[in-house]
Amino acid sequence: MIHLHQIDPIAIQFPAFELFGRTFQPAVHWYGIMYLMAFATAWWLGRRRVAAGRLPGVDANAFGDLLFYGMLGVVVGGRVGYVLFYALSDFLREPLMLVRVWDGGMSFHGGLLGVLVAAWIWARRQRLHFFDVMDFVAPLVPPGLGFGRIGNYIGAELWGKYTQAGWGVVFPTDPELAGRSAGQLQAEFAAGALDAFARHPSQLYQAFLEGLVMFIVLWWYSSRPRPRYALSGMFALLYGVFRFAVEFVRVPDADIGYLAFGWLTMGQLLSLPLVVLGACLLWRSRRSPTLQPTAAGGVA
Repeated sequence: MIHLHQIDPIAIQFPAFELFGRTFQPAVHWYGIMYLMAFATAWWLGRRRVAAGRLPGVDANAFGDLLFYGMLGVVVGGRVGYVLFYALSDFLREPLMLVRVWDGGMSFHGGLLGVLVAAWIWARRQRLHFFDVMDFVAPLVPPGLGFGRIGNYIGAELWGKYTQAGWGVVFPTDPELAGRSAGQLQAEFAAGALDAFARHPSQLYQAFLEGLVMFIVLWWYSSRPRPRYALSGMFALLYGVFRFAVEFVRVPDADIGYLAFGWLTMGQLLSLPLVVLGACLLWRSRRSPTLQPTAAGGVA
């Protein structure tokens, strides 16, 4: 059944007030709440893995530092990556747009690079092997990816191509529907006049694959000790494959479009190295040592 998207992206709207001659109206967006849920879930799952001794020598306090580093990596890397990969021309024209995170625009691939840098710094301070840390972190990430894609859906952004499928969604942000009020959209939808504008809810496809499926696979795969590189490789391979597949029904960024062959998108181009990296890490794990769980704070 075709659905009309009618979710307000603002979860809490505060009263307006004036300050220094300007009017401000603070609001809490669902997208921000999704980020909080992502970090909270990672903290809860990470504490469980720490308690199970999945990262020998690390206690709850040290894990708290790792999570803080990771949060900075996600936010800074995600924003910088979005600007470099998807909005470079806008940045060159107006450099201050880099800090206007409230306007939206975060990149998974940039966030991943940010997390990698943050984990590398933390691993050096803790004198741990970088990939032991990444193998520990890998199962904690998918729920956050799922929450992020749900945030995209609530915000009616990053939708898919038009579809005749019965589960298509009509998004009010569709440029073809510009100028219509909420009341007009509801009336036309009820009359069946908007069925042709139904799109693939690609955000939900990604939430299911990158969030739920990846979490189930990685959490199960990490339920017993695995060789070094294995969990990191599985994460990279799964994400790269899932993202590459969903991009076929997702609309590419308007200012970039398709890069080649009439179908290759920037998201697919950035996902290909992850597929290769994942396969290489899984291959390398076959001859790598396996960390055995120890009591939290213990030594392997």
